[in-house]
Amino acid sequence: MAEFFSCSPVRQNACRRSRRVAAARRERRRGGALGGAEQVSDCSARRDQRAETGPPGDRKPRPQHGRIQKARWLSSYNRHVTRALAPPVCGHSLSRSSSSRGPRDPLGASHTILGETQEEEDEILPRKDYESLDYDRCINDPYLEVLESMDNKKGRRYEAVKWMMVFAIGVCTGLVGLFVDFFVRLFTQLKFGVVQTSVEECSQKGCLALSLLELLGFNLTFVFVASLLVLIEPVAAGSGIPEIKCYLNGVKVPGIVRLRTLLCKVFGVLFSVAGGLFVGKEGPMIHSGAVVGAGLPQFQSISLRKIQFNFPYFRTDRDKRDFVSAGAAAGVAAAFGAPIGGTLFSLEEGSSFWNQGLTWKVLFCSMSATFTLNFFRSGIQFGSWGSFQLPGLLNFGEFKCSDSDKKCHLWTAMDLGFFVVMGVIGGLLGATFNCLNKRLAKYRMRNVHPKPKLVRVLEGLLVSLVTTVVVFVASMVLGECRQMTSSSQVGNDSFQLQVTSEDVNSSIKTFFCPNDTYNDMATLFFNPQESAILQLFHQDGTFSPVTLALFFILYFLLACWTYGISVPSGLFVPSLLCGAAFGRLVANVLKSYIGLGHIYSGTFALIGAAAFLGGVVRMTISLTVILIESTNEITYGLPIMVTLMVAKWTGDFFNKGIYDIHVGLRGVPLLEWETEVEMDKLRASDIMEPNLTYVYPHTRIQSLVSILRTTVHHAFPVVTENRGNEKEFMKGNQLISNNIKFKKSSILTRAGEQRRRSQSMKSYPSSELRNMCEEHVAAEEPTEKEDLLQQMLERRYTPYPNLYPDQSPSEDWTMEERFRPLTFHGLVLRSQLVTLLVRGVCYSESQSSASQPRLSYAEMAEDYPRYPDIHDLDLTLLNPRMIVDVTPYMNPSPFTVSPNTHVSQVFNLFRTMGLRHLPVVNAVGEIVGIITRHNLTYEFLQARLRQHYQTI
Repeated sequence: MAEFFSCSPVRQNACRRSRRVAAARRERRRGGALGGAEQVSDCSARRDQRAETGPPGDRKPRPQHGRIQKARWLSSYNRHVTRALAPPVCGHSLSRSSSSRGPRDPLGASHTILGETQEEEDEILPRKDYESLDYDRCINDPYLEVLESMDNKKGRRYEAVKWMMVFAIGVCTGLVGLFVDFFVRLFTQLKFGVVQTSVEECSQKGCLALSLLELLGFNLTFVFVASLLVLIEPVAAGSGIPEIKCYLNGVKVPGIVRLRTLLCKVFGVLFSVAGGLFVGKEGPMIHSGAVVGAGLPQFQSISLRKIQFNFPYFRTDRDKRDFVSAGAAAGVAAAFGAPIGGTLFSLEEGSSFWNQGLTWKVLFCSMSATFTLNFFRSGIQFGSWGSFQLPGLLNFGEFKCSDSDKKCHLWTAMDLGFFVVMGVIGGLLGATFNCLNKRLAKYRMRNVHPKPKLVRVLEGLLVSLVTTVVVFVASMVLGECRQMTSSSQVGNDSFQLQVTSEDVNSSIKTFFCPNDTYNDMATLFFNPQESAILQLFHQDGTFSPVTLALFFILYFLLACWTYGISVPSGLFVPSLLCGAAFGRLVANVLKSYIGLGHIYSGTFALIGAAAFLGGVVRMTISLTVILIESTNEITYGLPIMVTLMVAKWTGDFFNKGIYDIHVGLRGVPLLEWETEVEMDKLRASDIMEPNLTYVYPHTRIQSLVSILRTTVHHAFPVVTENRGNEKEFMKGNQLISNNIKFKKSSILTRAGEQRRRSQSMKSYPSSELRNMCEEHVAAEEPTEKEDLLQQMLERRYTPYPNLYPDQSPSEDWTMEERFRPLTFHGLVLRSQLVTLLVRGVCYSESQSSASQPRLSYAEMAEDYPRYPDIHDLDLTLLNPRMIVDVTPYMNPSPFTVSPNTHVSQVFNLFRTMGLRHLPVVNAVGEIVGIITRHNLTYEFLQARLRQHYQTI
């Protein structure tokens, strides 16, 4: 800003034009920014307008009344925007697309494994501004009224309703998983049944091209439907785990938890899986469970606006966050039959804010989802209602050596060394997978997403076409015809514990092979991915090393290409299948070429799956428990844990996990668990935003509408100003008088507090104590000039010029005059201000503020989560000279920090308390800046740290 005032008039005009363009773009987005101090200032336009029209306080309106005067005020509103409550400073944009990059520093730019710099990514990739969620409680007067009316009976009822909602979320998530699994099986059986019959007939007649066309017809149709559903709701693409992780971190991703998103996700994933793409349905189950958790307790939906329920509970982002955590955990539990693993997943990978009471509710929700899915799947698939044989969508079966093999062991101490090596290789493979997928994602963001939506559909069809042709040709050309054995036909005893012999026989594919033989490549490619995983886990000796190696390479490349296209898709099952092939390949090599006869191939397939999946997603605790619960074998705990830890350490050396990579590419301001130690060189004053937009305790409607329409901030500090001649200034202006009276009444002194306490001591039996306190207070009671705290607040001998609501700033003000001292009293949210305007909460200047209508907590939260937009407000219904008293609705005690607070302390407070805005207040109660989520992102802190080094 100092550069702006010191530059030439030509550069100032250029700055004004660029700021106007940026402000216009932000206005069209309307609300796409993050937090209180994160938007473009359009002060240049306002400065020009003030030069033309003059200050609003100096203009004398014509004596017009009623609707004529309101209409004239409305017509001139867009020509002259009065921002009487904020300094007109031409500030820079604090959106992630600009200031998060910080100053250019070619020498200090950090290079990635690919050789690119962060600056190159920011320069090329499109960015988007994100809003934060209000996880902190706003303890204002309406909220305190609710607390006063709360008794034990109401508290127990509220807790009981919350437990009922948690149970309902688990049941609904289980039913969603049942629906997806049923139709995926139906479509897959239909497709493979037709294709298998065609292949068997055409193998003799020489018309295999017709079989390929039939397979292409099925796959392209299914993928086309899945792509169309994503066009309806683009946020339904992918697994949804990165978006849910951002939501639980406190970032509002538009449309991520809507009912329309759930419908497109559920129907889209069953078509994408049935379409033969190398995707899984387990990842989207997590997203689906989160959407159920967000919407079910609300009893309303944006997609179904006409359906309204008078349900007064859970009308805050804080409550919704807890239910989303429970829904995400229920999705994991339904996918893998792992309720404990789902709880740990929600804690490790999803939720950034956790409490003890939430743990029980999340676990109960996960158990409800597992119970529901197990009950209905066992009854539908086996006709045995109540047997509970299928706990999740993906079942690994029981790992057990054959009774005829006396040398076989599930694993031995010597095998741990091989597991460590497999963990290293899995981490390297996962890092390579993430690196390639990141390049593909960046290419799509630059060349596919900016183009018409039809291009995304064509990309999905292209991937489906290539995948289908590769699968068909590889099975026909690269597959080996192997002799069927009893093991291949029926499977071992452990395998039959989870599936019948008929399922085993149906999973053995004889494509392109003579009688009594089967095609090992087709057995892996022409089966559902879950069946292929079971083959690798439990069918010993049925796949050659060459087949496993070729399958791994083809599947690795196609799965990497597929993840990121515009279809609902998961990554868990493709990673497990790819890793299982790698593990079986290692087991075959150790058995055939090294002669280790004690090796159980299923164990190495499981460890390979864990190594590759851990190298891709970089999860440790939750993934260990998920795999243990899925295998029902606690003895695998140590090898799985060791493998996942080694895979994570190896992969983290090169890049981040796949979900974190996609979060970073989207430009989401995600807050990690903690900051780097080096960041403690910075303090709160180094990262805060000093250019504030604020309101007064009593503010005119005209000023509020101006602020709300010309900014997209989501919270405003409530402040008063300090000046020495307040008594003289109060004369003849009721608005200024009310603000000054509020400031004086809100100042707490030691003497005043002691006086208040002494008045409450009348109930004490000791009159001596009361008399002593009264004498002490009388002796120390200061006059108005002797109030120490008041003197500190007004410590300046020559106060800076003040900007009161009916004044306009001067063009000749210095930097100190623009950034004058402001006494901080609290925070008021944009949604609260708009609600007050919509409901007509105001009073006239001739009345007392006590005559202003009061809103209850239920009325304030009635429009949650879609509060009215200030741009949709009918200004003709408002009197611009009316005054709004915001003090009953502001949060008078938000979390604040000192300017000297180190960044690590600021970060921990902001993240652990789930804050959206963090005011910076100096030693005398003056607000000097505000910190939002954007100011704590890694990129922003790195930029500030480079500036810190340059000033040393």
